[in-house]
Amino acid sequence: MDEATFASWSLKIGLTGLIIFLGFIIWDLGKKSQAGKLGMFILFLVLGLGIFGFIFKNVLVEFFVLSK
Repeated sequence: MDEATFASWSLKIGLTGLIIFLGFIIWDLGKKSQAGKLGMFILFLVLGLGIFGFIFKNVLVEFFVLSK
């Protein structure tokens, strides 16, 4: 396995783990603040949209910029 392949796999695995950990942090934040169902929904919606935006930006860069 060369260095580029290892870096690619490590990035994918690391970012997946980070996103899962961020989901746990959002859940824990809502649980400790006793946000309730609506508050928990809003926390996951708003903070989840930030994560989705980060992933969507990377997909757009891969599709438009690096496909040339």
